Amino acid sequence: MDSIALKNSAHRLANTHHYTADAAPQQAQPVPTAHAPSPELDPMEQLVKLGQLRDAGILTEEEFATKKAEILARL
Repeated sequence: MDSIALKNSAHRLANTHHYTADAAPQQAQPVPTAHAPSPELDPMEQLVKLGQLRDAGILTEEEFATKKAEILARL
């Protein structure tokens, strides 16, 4: 998973609130992410990975479209 997808997943996890019938809402703890530089992936590989993340429900259609446009603009 590339660093942007990892950050997006961590961001979603950090903003998740857990509720139970008898308990007050609890703030989820942020998940630390690695900031090690990763080699630049081939744009086609990035698009495939983005599609997989979208299909798995990790990215919204809007997030997918935004990132896809960024990748295609670099070509």
